[in-house]
Amino acid sequence: MPFWLSLLAQFSLLAYALLGGVFLAFSDFIMRALRVTEGGGGAAAMQAINREVFRFVFIPLFLAMAPISVMLAAGAWMTGVSQWPFVIAGAIYLLGAFAVTIARNVPMNNALARLDANGSEAKAYWADVYLPNWTFWNGVRAASCIVAAAIMQNAIA
Repeated sequence: MPFWLSLLAQFSLLAYALLGGVFLAFSDFIMRALRVTEGGGGAAAMQAINREVFRFVFIPLFLAMAPISVMLAAGAWMTGVSQWPFVIAGAIYLLGAFAVTIARNVPMNNALARLDANGSEAKAYWADVYLPNWTFWNGVRAASCIVAAAIMQNAIA
């Protein structure tokens, strides 16, 4: 395997695992903690999290992994390296994490952002729609990243 491809594969393994860990933390305990917050506290906290996520490492890494996943698969294909693990890991990330984020989680984040966290409409949306659906799709994102990382680990081992 060429050095540049090995480096890209190792970076992808780490990135998939880190992103999966963030998603897992939300599904495992952060959303449960926000669920038991009194009044509109959980919705308000999630609104703040959704604003802050754009300011640091998570979003650039999350967005960068879409073209990097494609580059990794193409690089493996062009260099004759056994490409299927790279293609499968990238496809799992692109469909299970990236596409799910765009199609499912972001629309719910945008809907929550438009509401007054202490209002009755926000409380109903938070409890009946956001928490169960956002958490489910976030679990899909976590699992996708973790599976992509595992496949990548096997590909470069």
